[in-house]
Amino acid sequence: MNVYPTQDISFYKLALESPNSPEVFPLTSATLLSLVMSQIDLLIEYKITATLWVKLPPESIWQSEIVRYHTALNTIPNIYSYHLSNNNLEVSAEINQDSSLHHLYLQLEPDSKLKREYFFVIISPELYSVVIAYRPEKKLIEPKFNNISQKKTAFLLGTCCFQSRIIQRVVDGIYDTIAPENISRDLILSETPKLELINKLLIKQIKRQDEISRQVISQKVTKLQKQNQNLQNSLTSRYEYLNLVCQKLLTPLTHMKTALSLLNSSAMKATQRQRYLQMINNQCDRQNALINGVRELVQIEKNLYETDLESVHILDVVPGVISTYQPLAQEKGIMLAYTIPNELPAVQCVSGGLRQILINLIANSIKFSSHGGQVWVRTRVKGNYVQLEVKDTGIGIAENELSKIFDSFYQVHLSTTEDPGGAGLGLTVVQQLLQVGGGSITVTSKLMEGSTFTVNLPKIIEEN
Repeated sequence: MNVYPTQDISFYKLALESPNSPEVFPLTSATLLSLVMSQIDLLIEYKITATLWVKLPPESIWQSEIVRYHTALNTIPNIYSYHLSNNNLEVSAEINQDSSLHHLYLQLEPDSKLKREYFFVIISPELYSVVIAYRPEKKLIEPKFNNISQKKTAFLLGTCCFQSRIIQRVVDGIYDTIAPENISRDLILSETPKLELINKLLIKQIKRQDEISRQVISQKVTKLQKQNQNLQNSLTSRYEYLNLVCQKLLTPLTHMKTALSLLNSSAMKATQRQRYLQMINNQCDRQNALINGVRELVQIEKNLYETDLESVHILDVVPGVISTYQPLAQEKGIMLAYTIPNELPAVQCVSGGLRQILINLIANSIKFSSHGGQVWVRTRVKGNYVQLEVKDTGIGIAENELSKIFDSFYQVHLSTTEDPGGAGLGLTVVQQLLQVGGGSITVTSKLMEGSTFTVNLPKIIEEN
């Protein structure tokens, strides 16, 4: 049943504007839950049949408490549980005359005060109480708390009282504004509540708060332990990575130092001298590639969560990269070509990343293809992705190496003594750029037949 309030009411203010208004204190959701649970514990233990008026958070833990009380007694209590109409709770939306658990849906204006409030009201001859919590707007001035830690954990402001006049005022407000019309007012409160029950309730509240606090602390400790373990793993990976970088940088230096020491020999022939000079030049290029590759990876990781994503058309990028590498392909006697449909949709990628991805993949394909080989770039749409395929007829990759080629510094083992050159970071960079942009890359290959790298780029869906 939908309920339309006759006015924008705040039960929180209604309670505080009463004479001898109750004290307001900061609340967390856990504290509010402990107040509700302890009162239900008391009602069940003393078998008190009460009328409840409640508006609580929609999560199942809160709703299960209401059901727990409703099903625990031999006699059936009347419970009026309010929900916002857009919560989509899987409960009956009507007042059922055959049931005493009534779910009512509030139709509220967007700026309604009641949207930010929760209440839990107990009415019975043995016990009556009200718990009201209010979630302040962030723009409002924060109340003054006793200490900083209290301020940090105060998500709500609330009050809990057992004064009959204040409870009567709140319940009258409920009847006047949000109670169904067919409910009669049969509320009679005595001036003095039973102190024995209130004392028992306070003890239960302390126990429940302690229990929930221990659960919260345990969850926080578990979370911190997991974060600490992740940090330790990350640091270990960093140390291993730095150690690997140092090893890779030392290798070219070792080769250069050996070549330089041999060049000092007076008996060295001109052809040998030329060979060692070429070795030094090659190792300088290798070290330069290593340093630039590491810098590129560091830059990508540094901007991992700050990198802008862009909408880009593959046809705007591929021809430029192909023309850049066409002279190198012709020099090696390799056919380099592409096939891209004009109607291909735009894709999402890291800003400038698609060009870098293509450069690394095409450069690799040319490097590992011999004279008379072919390198093709093709595209197609598959589901929510555009697939970009770079296929070559090169030397291929052994099956036992396919799972390692995206690792940092990994280089394919060649059957010849030829040095493949490079830093072994190109495919690592490609994978990082794709992961940041929501894409992925896979590879299939056969030795001496060639390799196919398939890049999946998220398709941009145009709004009509």
